[in-house]
Amino acid sequence: MGHIIPRHAAVAVEEALSDTRVVLVNGARQSGKSTLVQQVGKERGAEWLSLDDPETRRAAVYDPTGFVRGDGLMIIDEIQRDPELLLSIKSTVDREGRPGRFLLTGSARVMGLRNLPDTLVGRMETIELWPLSQGEIGGTPDGFIDAVFEQGPEFRYRSEENRKGYIERVVRGGFPEAVARTVKRRSQFFDSYLSDLVNRDVMQLSEISRGPQMRALIKLLAGRSGQLLVPNNLAKLLEAPKDTIKRYLYLLEEVFLIKTIPAWTRNVSSRAVSTRKVAMVDSGLAAHLLKLDAHSLRRPGDPFGPVLEGFVSMEIARQLTWSDARAEMFHYRTKDQIEVDIVLEGPRNQVVAFEIKAGDTIRSDDFRGLRHLEQRLGDDFLLGVVLHTGDKTLPFGPKMRAIPIAAIWETGER
Repeated sequence: MGHIIPRHAAVAVEEALSDTRVVLVNGARQSGKSTLVQQVGKERGAEWLSLDDPETRRAAVYDPTGFVRGDGLMIIDEIQRDPELLLSIKSTVDREGRPGRFLLTGSARVMGLRNLPDTLVGRMETIELWPLSQGEIGGTPDGFIDAVFEQGPEFRYRSEENRKGYIERVVRGGFPEAVARTVKRRSQFFDSYLSDLVNRDVMQLSEISRGPQMRALIKLLAGRSGQLLVPNNLAKLLEAPKDTIKRYLYLLEEVFLIKTIPAWTRNVSSRAVSTRKVAMVDSGLAAHLLKLDAHSLRRPGDPFGPVLEGFVSMEIARQLTWSDARAEMFHYRTKDQIEVDIVLEGPRNQVVAFEIKAGDTIRSDDFRGLRHLEQRLGDDFLLGVVLHTGDKTLPFGPKMRAIPIAAIWETGER
């Protein structure tokens, strides 16, 4: 790309530093955390320390109190390399009390690390940073969630994106390094990324004696992105104990390789299934694991639908981290197979729900799950949307719309 892409999370980091003593930018390895905090810190004359550097890490372990001593903003990169350092940070901020003292990054859910007490409760704000959104890559608004909650059935959008463009976006993904590379070189990045993730981050969180089994699980999950997560089934396929698979799944979510989406259980139906769905955080990595490229996804009978659902789910998940709507993300499925891909529950219990279709021909039956949910919710149901690869918004009833997928990143404030 040749330039630093502005991140939506930068605003949240700046706001947090203005009134919070410790700010943690947490997210997937290679998602751009270090670049983001460097840019923020440069304007504040911050001191930069990386625990990926062996000498720096040894100094932190030897004298943690002295390591965090300073006057201005201190940036500590990859804090999960020495989580015990958080105890010294706690002592420092309790003594000084002023905001904007520490800016940390982590490639694992730091507060979930083993044997680590909740040292910074009430003192730290955590901001999640995912790989680049499509809006960040293209310089478009990324304001869809706020727009649909504000406009409801009045929302309209027309896009020039087509199926070919969607396929290219899916296989590219959002890791800055992958986006910047050619198609050929991108595969090498994904191979190295997975190797480093398992050998470094996962091994740090827990002793994994069977690395090949973990890698086999990751490939299985790539093929199930957007589907229900059933550990028993995975255990049978891998001929591994169910508890082992559950532990592996926990670790993969802790290092931001996968995201699980909980079932929506607002007591609207006693038949609701509580099983979570799983999505790979990056669609490019998922496609790489499945040996899918732009050419293979254009063939008749291609598996574009499942990978597109994972891609769209994660674009919406990214946008939730900066949208004003403060919505939560779920899926919905009943025992008699009525389902909705994504359910967003926002302020005042309002719900906007989505089905994702890898096609531009929309039928009334595509709204079956959405209409079922509308009947259960009544006035709390704000809008039901079938996201599709066509170019325009189409009405299918008072609260039902077919909307182009590209509206997610192309829509801004009216």
